[in-house]
Amino acid sequence: MAEDLGTTEREIIAQRMKKAEALRALGVNPFGNGWQPAHLAADIVARYGDAPAEEIAKDPGAWSLAGRVLAVRSFGKAAFLRLRDRSAELQVWVKKDKVGERAFEVFKLLDIGDIVAAEGPATRTKTGELTVEATTFTILTKALRPLPEKWHGLTDVEQRYRQRYVDLVVTPGVRDVFVKRARIVSTIRRFLDERGYLEVETPSLHKPEEAGGAAARPFETHHNALDLDLKLRIATELHLKRLVVGGLDRVYEIGRIWRNEGIDRRHNPEFTSIEFYQAYATQDDLMKLTEELFHQLAVAVTGSARIAFQGQELDLTPPYPRVSMLEVGARALGLAPDDALAGRGLAEALGRAAARENDSEGSWKLEQAAKKSPGEAIALAFEIFGEPQLPKDRPAFVVDFPLETSPLSRRRDADPRLVDRFELFVAGMEVANAFSELNDPTDQRARFEAQMKAKAAGDEEAMPYDEDFVRALEHGMPPTAGEGIGIDRVTMLLTDSPSIRDVILFPLLKTRE
Repeated sequence: MAEDLGTTEREIIAQRMKKAEALRALGVNPFGNGWQPAHLAADIVARYGDAPAEEIAKDPGAWSLAGRVLAVRSFGKAAFLRLRDRSAELQVWVKKDKVGERAFEVFKLLDIGDIVAAEGPATRTKTGELTVEATTFTILTKALRPLPEKWHGLTDVEQRYRQRYVDLVVTPGVRDVFVKRARIVSTIRRFLDERGYLEVETPSLHKPEEAGGAAARPFETHHNALDLDLKLRIATELHLKRLVVGGLDRVYEIGRIWRNEGIDRRHNPEFTSIEFYQAYATQDDLMKLTEELFHQLAVAVTGSARIAFQGQELDLTPPYPRVSMLEVGARALGLAPDDALAGRGLAEALGRAAARENDSEGSWKLEQAAKKSPGEAIALAFEIFGEPQLPKDRPAFVVDFPLETSPLSRRRDADPRLVDRFELFVAGMEVANAFSELNDPTDQRARFEAQMKAKAAGDEEAMPYDEDFVRALEHGMPPTAGEGIGIDRVTMLLTDSPSIRDVILFPLLKTRE
């Protein structure tokens, strides 16, 4: 069963195909069906725990398992297998005098990676390992391609993402990341369901005039039967708010979003978000809800409100501090907030900031910001200078967004130059974005018109003019607050994963020749 490490993969596959034919000769289908295990490895571990061999012998049970073989130690007429199923790993002891001549002939055709079935009582070996002593054994699926011998030694780290099916088998901890991801989603669902929210589904294919809800470039496609150009959604926002108009006062959707943007440690062109909307609520209501949600997520997934992320200890216990984008962004430029909003001295301040900025991209962005509105320039200054100064040991809400940065947010009554909006940052990442929704159709129409001017001036991320959404607002949308949360980034935080590609099962990668 041991394979020559110098043998080429093609030769290994040929050898395993011969073993598949030998199984057929023994009357065993090497790609069988119809065998269902009665137990999981975790059931056996839970049943016996640390019980000594003498205690297990009093009630060894009759256990039925199936799973993938990860290791084999053979001793002539007996062998120990390391078997993994969906719950845990467990040792299986295969002895010729226990399973019989024919089953042992089947066993001798085994390779690491095969999926097998075994039945028998539990025992504890002399080395103290909990084990199932097989009385029946068979191979259910022959693995024709070998598992990598030294997966962590691979220099091409992208192979883990390209062959996630192998990564899940051989890389410790990967499966646990995606189990926790599923727990995050289910916890969010339960959290919102308990508060009277209704889960809905909205279109993924949008007409060009509907592809809004965020500042992003969409992917484009074409429907042949209707001869219709379409875009993949960049947000679920505008359709969900239509539902609030229709009387669904609390709605949410968990779904895939597509944005035609770059790929880096925190961005993937397709990702998962949840957006939820609550009538008769404000951004302040959602801040409290967000604190409760993130605290509950941390406890549900990690067992504690204190988590570790990339060497940094974080405490997700509420309340979270609030940081003013306006004040921090303006003062980073050496201006008073009112002067910055009015544009007084802004161009000169941006020039000075660009000159002292060490990062060439940041310097270029600051120079270009002089061509934008004062609000956009303040937001950029905050991004460059303010975000790195946010608390490192706990989440923080960024508030006081200038009007120009938020075409769908409600103006602040006390200061119409700002909007009622917040973003939640944790460990330097934006993980949530929320605001009191704009429900004035006249104001919304003017904001869309401003976006169209920006698009005509070359802003590829400006939103389209969605006349049907304005029409919906004209029917009356109650005072509403809405929020979007990135599931992938939350998963990064709660699984201590450095890259978004670590928490997406099949991330988009460049094609290999």
